[in-house]
Amino acid sequence: MGKKAKGSRKGKKAWRANISTEDIEDFFEKTTKDALSGGTLDALPSDALFFEDKSKDLAVKRKIEKHREKVLHVDSVLQGNQFVKPVPSSTRKKGSKNHKAVSMTNEANKDDSDLPSDVFDMWGDKDEDIRKGKKVTKPSLIPAVEVDPPGCSFNPSYESHRDVLACAVAQEMQKIYKDELGPTPVPLTVSGEAIAEEDRYFLDVDDGSDDDEGNLESEGDNEDGASEKRPIKTKRVTRVELNKRLRRKEQQKKEAEAKKLVELSKEIDSIPEIMEEIKQDDKEKQKKRLRREVAKQERLKARPPRLGKHKFEPAPVQVLLSDEINGSIRKLKGCCSLIKDRYKSLEKRGLIVPTSKTSKRKRK
Repeated sequence: MGKKAKGSRKGKKAWRANISTEDIEDFFEKTTKDALSGGTLDALPSDALFFEDKSKDLAVKRKIEKHREKVLHVDSVLQGNQFVKPVPSSTRKKGSKNHKAVSMTNEANKDDSDLPSDVFDMWGDKDEDIRKGKKVTKPSLIPAVEVDPPGCSFNPSYESHRDVLACAVAQEMQKIYKDELGPTPVPLTVSGEAIAEEDRYFLDVDDGSDDDEGNLESEGDNEDGASEKRPIKTKRVTRVELNKRLRRKEQQKKEAEAKKLVELSKEIDSIPEIMEEIKQDDKEKQKKRLRREVAKQERLKARPPRLGKHKFEPAPVQVLLSDEINGSIRKLKGCCSLIKDRYKSLEKRGLIVPTSKTSKRKRK
């Protein structure tokens, strides 16, 4: 094929004839295609161009789950709670495919230190003290072994023996007075005779007569009330009287405001006195708080805190009577045992819950 013959460029008509209109024709074709297809893609938003495929592709899901790390059900349950640290599973991670096989004899000879860090040794004794929670117990103010007063000795002096004996008698008398002067319990049954049927009829008649008398009295009261509720004539108030009342109200308001100002000025002047009173109140409160703390410490020294439904009952003072003092250990009578003394000491220090005394039932 030969080349196109060049046109002459001598006149304007030749120039117009040789101008190409391919760009314009391409533009028109493109616009017509876009109009037929629904518009240009540049003008459409990104949501119209793309869409999310929400259909479940089971094959892809299975592939993803297959390559995902396997988690035991126990670990998955623990992972749901953010406050519980899950125990790492005992399964070893899969190594590379080209790892060398190790003989069984070498594995048996390995120490526990050679195990990987991911493996959890259930029977290991390491860090046992850290895992076990240490119980923090508050130190008791009561000593473990209390020394009895000198009056409880087998050969005490006269004064010390009298003091301890007086304390023991006071404790016993306090129990007796508490039983005698305490509130009487409510009786389960009320003593009395049953009312006969004939007497019941008389009681019913008496009740009816009382009601009739009450009705008559109420009717008389209603008549008196009706006579009292008669219309009262209202007195007509003049304009002068209304003006006087208004002036009186305004004067009372002014007097009340003046009183408030006087009281406010007095309060402002008495600010130093109020501050002094506040300081005194704070000092009194501080003293009361200190007294309460001291009393609480004294109570804790004498008795333990309340642990159960039963209160702690201290053991009676082991003091000899005046007739039982012989001055010799060989002639002493056996009194309390060591087990009872230790048990009461544990109760007093609040280490065990106090229990009530149980009476032994005799077998028939």
